[in-house]
Amino acid sequence: MLERITRREEADLFVAWMAIAIAFAIIQIAPYGILGPKISIDPLSAAIFFGIALVTVGIGFIIHEMAHKFTAIHYGYWAEFKKDNIMLLIAVVMASLVGFVFAAPGATVIYSRDGRMLTKEENGIISAAGPAVNLALCIPFAALILAAGGITALKSGSLLAFVGLAGIQINAMLATFNMLPVSVLDGKKVMAWNLPAFILLIGASVLILFGSFTLL
Repeated sequence: MLERITRREEADLFVAWMAIAIAFAIIQIAPYGILGPKISIDPLSAAIFFGIALVTVGIGFIIHEMAHKFTAIHYGYWAEFKKDNIMLLIAVVMASLVGFVFAAPGATVIYSRDGRMLTKEENGIISAAGPAVNLALCIPFAALILAAGGITALKSGSLLAFVGLAGIQINAMLATFNMLPVSVLDGKKVMAWNLPAFILLIGASVLILFGSFTLL
């Protein structure tokens, strides 16, 4: 299966992973960006935040894109992730300035091998695969919080519990953002295919996202 990931695609995934990990680390370090209240943080804490972002964003982002890719391959198409350098730069700049991540690092581009066009159903299912795996990934991250001691561990500053919380929040953010029914985002294609599926996915994404911010 992994042999279907090209060298160029590996490079694009790596660059996008690093950029959005930096962006998410920045909003943990300075939630309101450099334009907000000044926050002092030591280099060790910054390194820890970046390490957590690397792990959580890496898992959420890469599995999201691979879900699109391998679902498309299942339907007989070819698909590759392609980074968008401008959008990656915007993500880092916005995180730095205002503490908000606009997570649109690129897209998994689908190619037809025999000239046939994607059906509405195929397009909808391929699009739904990414946000769906992000929601599924919230489960093991929630288990991590429970393993660390639950809410008590979060409030006491447990690193393991914080990794679990960051994993839930980042995956819920990725799912929520991608399920917006606008432009080329997944939500628009899922809604065009199946309205109940769209409502279920965006509803669960928003619920988990807002719920995760009430845990502290």
